[in-house]
Amino acid sequence: MSTGAPVRNVVLVHGGFVDGSGWQGVYDILTRDAYNVSVVQNPTLSLDGDVAATRQIIDQQPGPVVLAGHSYGGAVITEAGMHDKVAALGYICAFAPDAGESVNALISGFPKDAPQPPILPPKDGFLFLDRDKFHASFAGDLPAGQAAFMADSQVPWGVNALAGTISNPAWQSKPAWYLITTQDKMIPPTAQRTMCQRAGATATEVAASHSVYVSQPDAVASLLEQAAAA
Repeated sequence: MSTGAPVRNVVLVHGGFVDGSGWQGVYDILTRDAYNVSVVQNPTLSLDGDVAATRQIIDQQPGPVVLAGHSYGGAVITEAGMHDKVAALGYICAFAPDAGESVNALISGFPKDAPQPPILPPKDGFLFLDRDKFHASFAGDLPAGQAAFMADSQVPWGVNALAGTISNPAWQSKPAWYLITTQDKMIPPTAQRTMCQRAGATATEVAASHSVYVSQPDAVASLLEQAAAA
C-alpha cells in the first residue's frame, strides 16, 4: 500500500511479561510529531488471541498503518501485519518468525553461549521472569526502582502464546525496519541480526537493553518515523 504520502498512523504492540503502558515515551514523541498512535493491550494468552486484538485496533485506524512490535510483539505483528491497512512493520528487538515457526522454536535456536532469559518453569500454564534477575536481564539500562516496578507488575505470559505458529509472515511481502539492541540479555543481538536479515529489514543498532522502548524512546520513535516516511 503506497500513496506516496507519509503514513500518519502507528499501532504499537507490546511483548511478554509487560503491558502497553511501557510505550508511553514512544507514544509521547510520536503524538508530538503529529502521528495518530494506538496501543494494543494483548491478553498474551495465545498468539491467535493477540493477533485478533491487534487486528481490532488496526481496523479502527483512519488510513495506512506502521505496525510495530516489541519482543514477542514481533510474532504478533508478523501474523497481524497481513492486514490490508498495514503499510510497514517495525520490529523493536523483536521475534520475526517465518511460516510454521513459533517463539519457542526461535528461543531454542538462541546461541548456547549467550545469556539465557531467566524464565521460570511454567505454573498453571503461565510464565514469569525471575524477579531477582529481571533488572539485569530485561531492563539493564533502567534505574533499579523502575526495573523493580516492572518486575513486580509482570503480566503472566501464557505458554500457548509462545507455541503459536505463523501462517503467513507479513515481512515476506511488506517492508520492515528492525531496531537491534546490542546489550540485550533476552534476545541475543546475534539472533536479532539473523531475524532482521532474513526479513530483509532495514536495520538500526543501538546500545540498549531489551527495554529500549522505555529507556530510549527517541531511538524507537525515530525508526518508526523512518518507516512511516518511506
